[in-house]
Amino acid sequence: MSKQAFPLGKVYSLLEPGPVVLLVTAGAKRPNVMPMSWLTMLEFEPPLVGIVVSQNNYSFGLLAEGKACSLNIPTAELAEQVVGCGNCSGREVDKFARFGLTTRPAQTMAPPLLEQCYASLECRLVDASMAERYNLFVLEVVQALGGPDGQGGANAASPWLWYVHAGLSNEITLPSRMK
Repeated sequence: MSKQAFPLGKVYSLLEPGPVVLLVTAGAKRPNVMPMSWLTMLEFEPPLVGIVVSQNNYSFGLLAEGKACSLNIPTAELAEQVVGCGNCSGREVDKFARFGLTTRPAQTMAPPLLEQCYASLECRLVDASMAERYNLFVLEVVQALGGPDGQGGANAASPWLWYVHAGLSNEITLPSRMK
């Protein structure tokens, strides 16, 4: 297969798709929600997840300060709300009110869970040593709530959302400010 030079600034588009999750953090004013897809499992037990949150995002400071979050797995039915949450900042907007997202208290920490999501993971921050340099946080999942079947995993009637770089898929196309 013939290959050509590829822009380094677009390498991420070759390594994705990844599942989209809604990161919920707690703040003094109100909680915040941010869609993200830069995450990876690091360990099975205890379950450790690595996430990348840009220092430019409001959620970066809330996570670093609060040392806890919830990762909520939305289904395709929430696609418009997910994209909407990603196209505005929690510094200025109550995203829960604007996009009709319902929270419920977590069992073990301050950041709430999203009621409309298929599954929710309560996480505590266990390592932020690479956050300043690489925007990388390591989370330990301390409580997991799965879908109605108790198994987790999406079903055909309500599939999860996956981020696929623009131009690589024609499943769902919604406007986004992502490069």
